Amino acid sequence: METVYIAGGCLWGVQAFIKTLPGVLSTEAGRANGISETLSDKYDGYAECVKTTFNPMQTSITDLMNYLFEIIDPYSINKQGVDEGLKYRTGVYSEIESHLKEAQQFIQQRSDRDKIVVEVLPLESYVKSADEHQDRLDKHPEDISLCHISKSILNKYN
Repeated sequence: METVYIAGGCLWGVQAFIKTLPGVLSTEAGRANGISETLSDKYDGYAECVKTTFNPMQTSITDLMNYLFEIIDPYSINKQGVDEGLKYRTGVYSEIESHLKEAQQFIQQRSDRDKIVVEVLPLESYVKSADEHQDRLDKHPEDISLCHISKSILNKYN
C-alpha cells in the first residue's frame, strides 16, 4: 500500500470522486503543505487535499493523474469552479520520490505541459480535516452544488 496526497479544489468532491477509483483503498480529507501544525481560519497556506491510500498493483500515479485531470482545470491557479484562493490550488504531494517523478513525467508528456499549473511537490506537512469534512458528500449529498465536480463524474467509476 502507498499513499499520495491529491489536491483538486474543494476537498468534498475530490474525496467523493477519488474513493470510487479502482485500486484506491482509503481516503481522508485534509490539508497539505501549510506552514503551521494546526488549521486556522486562514489555513496558513495549506492546500485542501485528499490523503489517498492505494494498491500500486491495481493503480499507478499516472492513473491517478489521469483521473485528477478529469475533475480539475489544470491551467487555473488557485481556483477550481467557484472556489478561489490558495487553499484551492491543485497538486500532488508525496513522501515518495518515485511518485513525484511519475507525476512530473505525466505532465511533461502532455502537449499542453507549458500551461499546466498543477504542483508536484514533496509532502512537507499534512493535517487531517475535522470529522465534519470527512466523506462530507456521503453525509450531505445536497452539498454537491457547492463543488466543481458534477454528479455524473462522481458516479463514473462506481
